[in-house]
Amino acid sequence: MNFQIVATSMLAGLLAGWLAGMVMKRGGVGLAGDISIGLGGSIVGSWIFLWVSPGPDWLAMAVVAFVGAASAIVGQRKILPGHA
Repeated sequence: MNFQIVATSMLAGLLAGWLAGMVMKRGGVGLAGDISIGLGGSIVGSWIFLWVSPGPDWLAMAVVAFVGAASAIVGQRKILPGHA
């Protein structure tokens, strides 16, 4: 992974975590927890996408990172719905 891919992935994850914390009020682990989960989900999603497609552009990478982050946050909300 080069720096641009890692930076895009991290930015998308942070943004997804922040947005989830603002939009989904109930069932979260707090803003810092949502941002952390979003960051982790974006990195995993980006890593999986790079494994499948070795030459993505930055826009596709940002979308994949955002989807990975959002999926991780939604998964956390389904597994631990009343944890807040």
